[in-house]
Order: sequence, then C-alpha cells, then structure tokens
Amino acid sequence: MTALPVAIIGGGPVGLAAAAHLIERGERPVVFEAGERAGANVLAWGQVQMFSPWEFNVDTASVRLLERAGWRMPPAEELPTGGEWVERYLQPLAALPLMRAAIRASTRVVNISRRNCDKVKDAGRENAPFQLRTVSAEGREDLIEARAVIDASGTWGKPNPLGANGIPAIGEAALRERLVYGIPDALGSERQRYEDRRVMVVGSGHSAINILLDLITLGEAQPQTEITWVMRGDNLRKVYGGGEDDALPARGQLGLRIKAAVDAGALRILAPFAIQEVALAGAGLRVRGEVDGEIQSYIADEIIVCTGARPELEMLRELRLDLDPAVEATRSLAPLIDPNLHSCGTVRPHGEAELRQPEKDFYIVGMKSYGRAPTFLAATGYEQVRSVVAALCGDWEAARAVQLMLPETGVCVTDYAAEGICCSPAQPTLLAIDAIPVAEGEFVLAPTQTERCC
Repeated sequence: MTALPVAIIGGGPVGLAAAAHLIERGERPVVFEAGERAGANVLAWGQVQMFSPWEFNVDTASVRLLERAGWRMPPAEELPTGGEWVERYLQPLAALPLMRAAIRASTRVVNISRRNCDKVKDAGRENAPFQLRTVSAEGREDLIEARAVIDASGTWGKPNPLGANGIPAIGEAALRERLVYGIPDALGSERQRYEDRRVMVVGSGHSAINILLDLITLGEAQPQTEITWVMRGDNLRKVYGGGEDDALPARGQLGLRIKAAVDAGALRILAPFAIQEVALAGAGLRVRGEVDGEIQSYIADEIIVCTGARPELEMLRELRLDLDPAVEATRSLAPLIDPNLHSCGTVRPHGEAELRQPEKDFYIVGMKSYGRAPTFLAATGYEQVRSVVAALCGDWEAARAVQLMLPETGVCVTDYAAEGICCSPAQPTLLAIDAIPVAEGEFVLAPTQTERCC
C-alpha cells in the first residue's frame, strides 16, 4: 500500500492544491482530469469575473511550488476572471515538472472500489487498495490502484435540471441539446446564438445574474433581443443581495446592476414560476409551469438553465459513504453549510474530521464536498485538502489545526482546537462565530470570543 500513489479526481483548483500539498510532503499523487487540461471546467465560465480577489484564490503550497520556479503572484487585490484564474495560476502550476508528471488529462474516473471488495464485504476491506476504473478520451479503459482517494471532481458537470421539483421537466432529457446549462459567453463566442432572440434564463443565483447582465448588454446593441428571467421564488430582495453593504463589493455590484435593469424594464420577470414541462413549439421552445396554482405557458427561442449543480455520486456506489439526506454532504459537515442557514461567510473552518467517511482514506473535497449547497469558497477547499493531506501523511496535529481566511470578513477564523494558529502577528483571530438572524433567511457574523495573535 505504501508504494501506491494517492489518487486525486479532478484537475481544478482544489485538486491541484491537493497534489501540491502531497508533493511538498514527499508523496506521489496521480491526478485524473476529464478535460483536455487542468482547469477545464473553470474555462467553461472563463469570461466571468470572480467576486473574491487573487489573495483568496490561490493555495499556499501551490504558491510555494510556483515561486520556486520564478512565478510571480498577480496583484493580491485584483479580481480575476475564470479564464485568468486558469491562465495565470492553474496552467503554470500544472506545467511544473512534478505536477505535469502527476496529471493524466483527458481521463475520466467512472467507478471506484476496493480490490476484490464490493460494498458489502467487510473482511480485509481497509487493507485492500482502492481501484479506480478510468476511461480515456479514446475509449481505453484502465484499472488504477491507489492507497487513498481524494475526490475533487466538483459539480460543474452535473447541473441541476430545469424542473422545479429537482428532477428533469417533462421533455427536458429529449431536448437537452437545445438547452444550455451554465453561463454561456453571450457577448463573445456564442453571441450569434442569442442576439435578436427570445431568451429565457432560469435561476436566481449569481450565475443567472451574470448571464442576464450580458444579455442586457447584448440587447442594447441588438434591440430585438427579448429577455425573460424565470425564478422559482419571488424574494427579489434576497436575490439582489447586500448591494453597497456587501462584504464582497463585486458581488454587491451585481445585485445593484440587476436591480437597476429590472427597475428600468430591461427584462421580464416570471416569478414564482415552477417549470413542469418543455416542448418544441415550431422553431422555438414552449415552457409550461405553475404560477399561483394555475398552469401557464411561455415561448422562447433559447433557454439558459442556471439552477445550480449537484454532486455526481454514481461512480461512488461501491464505497461506504455517510451523506446527509438533504444536502448530500458528509453528515457532520452538512449542518455547517446548510444554505437555509448559512452564507459563505458563516461557514466555520473545517477539515479532515468533518470530511471523513466510513470508507477509510477516501475523502470528498472542494465544491463536491458541499453537495447541493452553493456556499463554497475556493479558500475553503484549499484548507480542506491541506488538512486531509496532513492526515493521510500521519500529521494529525496539522490535520486538526484548521483555519480559514474569509474574504467576506477579512479575518482568520480558526477551529477551537487550533489556538495559536494565526494569520499575521497584528490580526485578531476569531475563535468562534455566531450567525445571528437579522431577517428571514439573512444572518450577520458576530464574534463570541476573540484574542490577539501571538
């Protein structure tokens, strides 16, 4: 077992961070990336500007490896786009010789199990190596063994459906090629698809707002473009967010811009509208759903689905997992990230202990670790893998000493057990935080105990 590598699924920011931490500790990682290169999923929304600046979007071990090779950190306060995140950070990291040797691009992991052990078998299970069945872009199958597995495959490849009840709307599967999931580049490579068309955007999160703002800009140049915004709920105040008081100014600006567009009549809103069915209607698409107890229909030429994403769990069926029945995160992590109670800034730091599964030495990290909760931050994922890698290497003191610099608060939040872990000599360390309700579904952070860093 000790001669086997640690397998990492996903060559995105968190997967590469896990590899960097393993390399620093003298371990041998192998990274399986389904895309043609590292950060492939990030490039799918490469035109979108991120909310948090560079200082919160890089991993410490990765930066150390890069700086030894002469890499220079971009200005800490700048806000990168997804494409810049890949080109200026992930690609240089993936190109380092030790990282390049570990990455297997265009290779998808389709199943994970234990050697000669299905899910039911107890005998010898913990001493059996993991076996990952992989498929290359050319269709070649392989069986790779590993002593541990870190699943950082994210959720981008499994978007939530159009249907309001969590399952595909009637007709959605058959018309999947006519629908777009995610954030298309409406002002760039996909401009012709949307200009002077009737475009329906479904969703109430920041992904939906980003594409709506792009479509509004497109409509200013192509005035025949008609935009309809469909939401399952109707709490626009919550959708708009904190505005000028938002701890992340770029996020607040999104809310202010979309509110101004709505007030100016730049788009039509259908809310609450629970979609039940989608069907062809001549050259367009007809959407049927429930509005205030009545079934209504609307026609669009294009539909963009921005309803979030969920974890791909099918490939993990032969592993023993303990997942929360609602959030689909580990049972101990779920209460800390429940989107009904938390935002990004109210999630306390967590690491190996909260991510531990009944299947020994198997961990789900990064966006996938949050299941269906959308409150994930890249900085959270970096701290997760630092803790997990420390545990896999037997450094339990480091594994337990979890800390997190939150871009929403600008302070370092540490776990109760991590006294003395500080961000900088002059910065207060928050040893505990409470989420105090101020309105329905809204909370503010309040420290319950603070101390100065030593």
